[in-house]
Amino acid sequence: MNGNPHVAVVGATGAVGVEMIKTLEKRNFPVGKLTLLASARSAGKKLTYRGKPVDVQELKKDSFNGIDIALFSASGSISKEYAPIAAKAGCIVVDNSSAFRMDDSVPLVIPEINEADVWNHKGIIANPNCTTAITLMALYPLHKAFGVTRIFASSYQAVSGTGAKAIEELRSQVEELVSGKPVTKEVYPHQIAFNVLPHVDSFLPTGYTKEEMKMENEGRKIMHHPQFRASVTCVRVPVYRAHSVAVSAEFQKPVSVEDAREVFKEAPGLDLVDAPAKNEYPLPLYAAERYNCQVGRIRKDCALDNGLCFWVAGDQLLKGAALNAVQIAEVLLKR
Repeated sequence: MNGNPHVAVVGATGAVGVEMIKTLEKRNFPVGKLTLLASARSAGKKLTYRGKPVDVQELKKDSFNGIDIALFSASGSISKEYAPIAAKAGCIVVDNSSAFRMDDSVPLVIPEINEADVWNHKGIIANPNCTTAITLMALYPLHKAFGVTRIFASSYQAVSGTGAKAIEELRSQVEELVSGKPVTKEVYPHQIAFNVLPHVDSFLPTGYTKEEMKMENEGRKIMHHPQFRASVTCVRVPVYRAHSVAVSAEFQKPVSVEDAREVFKEAPGLDLVDAPAKNEYPLPLYAAERYNCQVGRIRKDCALDNGLCFWVAGDQLLKGAALNAVQIAEVLLKR
């Protein structure tokens, strides 16, 4: 890999694409050249990188000639079409969509957990689902120590996980309600302001949503743990940024609160915020725009053998998307 690679960001004008550009800059990633790619309607826009304007170019089939690493933050259909083209052109793709996550030939990577899987790539590396990534940042260190068998979890997912239009919908609905105006709904099937929706992604015949099944399916692949089981309810909440997840986990070995805290203290990319007597626990408000996830509310589970409950929060635009992608790119520079 070129020590100063030519990097492309696909979907550069979207919420995650913008964060990818910011993250490359903040982490001093040694970008030799930056190419920004997006749809035809976004072509010609300018975004700022290291204090200088960079033109957004239209994504085309010949866009990847000479590019070393491409960070994809577009729809699954765009990734399915263009990621193989990029890989064939000699570019290594880090894809943030769900298109390749469960493909056996594509590594699904959280660097703090399974960095070595990066080197099994055949041109494409997948970023995990944002809720899965945030949950596993706390769960995997416990799994290493005590052997997780199953979890029961409920997510509290910010509207920014749906995109920029969802952020604007929450803002406009709050203003409409405060002003006594009728609520306008476009992104979500119901009002999201002052409400919660137990509906993230599309429903499956089982009654679960696709989002809910990602925790089990992706968790098994990332942790190399085919017996892992997860029963999950994913909920959209009127929060602008950062997801939270309540987890009840059962382990093969007994686990105490004290032992769990010691594990969390040593876990990379994770901050222990657990002083309930002082009203200190992870909050999406304070997890937003931070690289590390936060874990707290640690207690023995009353209903599970060898069970532990905890609450984890993290910025889904960062660790759940842009940051994780850049971290994978950083791994690629090690060889």
